[in-house]
Amino acid sequence: MTRTEKAAFVAGKLAELYPRTTIPLDHEDPYTLLVAVVLSAQCTDKKVNEITPLLFAKARTPQQMVKLSVQEIEDIIRPCGLAPAKAKGIHGLSRIIIEQHGGQVPDSMTALEALPAVGHKTASVVMVQAFGVPAFPVDTHIHRLAWRWTLSTGKSVEHTEADLKKLFPKEQWADLHLRIIYFGREHCPAKGHDPRKCPICSVIGRRELFAAGR
Repeated sequence: MTRTEKAAFVAGKLAELYPRTTIPLDHEDPYTLLVAVVLSAQCTDKKVNEITPLLFAKARTPQQMVKLSVQEIEDIIRPCGLAPAKAKGIHGLSRIIIEQHGGQVPDSMTALEALPAVGHKTASVVMVQAFGVPAFPVDTHIHRLAWRWTLSTGKSVEHTEADLKKLFPKEQWADLHLRIIYFGREHCPAKGHDPRKCPICSVIGRRELFAAGR
C-alpha cells in the first residue's frame, strides 16, 4: 500500500471501531476544558476526572480561580502529579485570561500557547474541542501509532503532526485524534503489544514490529 492508501485504511478501520467520539476529559466550557487538559499532562484521564470536580467546586471560572492561592490549587490537584508546576500554571493562565482576554479563553493558537502551562498540544486540543478549529493534537499514543503504521518517520512529535495533517483531510482531524488515542489504549499499547492480533498493525504495521514481537 502507498502511504495514502494506508491512511485511508486507518481512517476507515477507526471509524468502524469508534463511530462516535467524545473527549474523555469531563468539562463544561472552554475554561474547564483548558484546566482539565493542563492537568492531564503525565496523568490519566480517569484521575483528572476524579480531581476536577473537587477543583471546580471551589473555582470553575478564571475569576474564581485567581481568588485561590497557588498552594490551595496545588493541595487539590496533587494526585494528578506535577502539582506545583500545574498549580502555578493554572493560577497564572487564569490571571492572564482575565487581564488580557476579558475573562474568556482566547480562540487562537498563538494566544493559547502564550499562556503558562499551555504547550502546542494543549492549545491544539482546546482549539479543536472548544472552538471547532481544525487541529491535530499529537500525544504519545498518536506519535507511537503513526510510526508503527508507517504514516510518519517518528522523528519528532512535530514531524508526526505535519505528516498526519498532510495525509488526512481537515474535517477528519478532530475525530481521528480521539480515535487513535482510544485505539492505542485498547488495541495498540506501548508494552505487551502483539502486532499479529492488532486490527491495524497486522495489516500495515512495520515489519520490524513482528521481528521484535512488539
